[in-house]
Amino acid sequence: MNKFLGYTCSICGTEYLPEQVVYTCPKDGGNLDVRVDEELIRRKYRPEDITSRADTSIWRYLPLLPVSTPSGSATPLHMVGGTPVYGLPNREEAGATSFVWLKDESRNPTGSLKDRASAVVVARALDLAGPGGKPPVIVTASTGNAGAALAGMAAAAGQEAVILAPKSAPPAKIAQLLIFGAKVLLVDGTYDDAFDLSVKAAEEFGWYCRNTGYNPFTAEGKKTAAFEIWEWYLATLATGKRVNVSSGSTGFRSAGLTVFVSVGDGNIISGLHKGFKDLLALGWLEQMPRLIGVQAVGSAAIAEAFRAGTDKIMPVKAKTLADSISVDLPRDGIRALRAVRESSGMFVTVSDNEILKALAALGRLGIFAEPAGAAAYAGLLTAQAHGWLDPESTVLVLNTGSGLKDVSAAMQAVALGAGPAPVIEPTLEALKKYL
Repeated sequence: MNKFLGYTCSICGTEYLPEQVVYTCPKDGGNLDVRVDEELIRRKYRPEDITSRADTSIWRYLPLLPVSTPSGSATPLHMVGGTPVYGLPNREEAGATSFVWLKDESRNPTGSLKDRASAVVVARALDLAGPGGKPPVIVTASTGNAGAALAGMAAAAGQEAVILAPKSAPPAKIAQLLIFGAKVLLVDGTYDDAFDLSVKAAEEFGWYCRNTGYNPFTAEGKKTAAFEIWEWYLATLATGKRVNVSSGSTGFRSAGLTVFVSVGDGNIISGLHKGFKDLLALGWLEQMPRLIGVQAVGSAAIAEAFRAGTDKIMPVKAKTLADSISVDLPRDGIRALRAVRESSGMFVTVSDNEILKALAALGRLGIFAEPAGAAAYAGLLTAQAHGWLDPESTVLVLNTGSGLKDVSAAMQAVALGAGPAPVIEPTLEALKKYL
């Protein structure tokens, strides 16, 4: 079944056949939305045909994806997705609403949501090669997570990958790139410098560029998180209740869902939006969830455009400890703005100090998030403090990655609280002093 119809430019609306373009619109440089044959899917499948599948990875949604099933069924490539949703207990000091949930993307094979995008891009590269053909080398620019995801998924599929990362990327993320066997080059510059170089390299060497906010298939991978949220929310509605985790009480809530997600270049929130739009078009979703984008104060180009009521996004000199969302010029900013506006959402900005406090607060709930993931939770706390949310609303926070990717940030968060662990003598007397 050929579901992949082509592309539509997100700016001018021009439609292209699959073989006419690869990355962006040749007319205006706009990001491309992948078009799938919704009528064909609607005729062939019902929601239960998807939700009843035994496969819990992103490939359970293969009928809704514009790629073929990749090889390597027993590899990490087929273990992406199916991430858990946790109920967060009410904590007065955390300012949690009655019904707050967190979807933990750190449980993906390489520890971040970016595995979703890389898995679909790898599948697309295999499709481009054709049966028996040699897939192209895949290149990407990355501050760490996207590169680690590509390196891991490419290794699982036996494909070559080249990663260009700014030399300032956290060492733990660089270690992942190297251990997966990718060709890793550290760029003496910013993420945006690495991005531009990767595009030139793809053109020069005939590589396939995975870059976020450039390759249209990255959003197709990230939209699978929206599909999982849809399934989770449907299951919750089917029970007729939401659970107040701290008290164990239940109460019916028919209001829509609000999703908090951190935003750097804008591709995750635009991917979520694309997924929900696909479901709406199929008639499988009744209401678009409200999308709340969270940016660091030091990297808030999209949030500033939203507040100014414009589509013109001005580049900034990004400076934030949340490296995954530290971007000078967001490459998917227009679609990120559209995602928030079309879902009646908003943008929230948070300081690095607020991110660190949120990281520590999540840790006390048993969740070890990287700074970008903690930023989404910080955004929720900020929204609640300003009264921007109904306290009875159902909220889902997206943790985009594991705290193990940036241990130095975790130690900064610890320093805001009790401080580092003390060193004691191996005696009961010494131990009792700290009990």
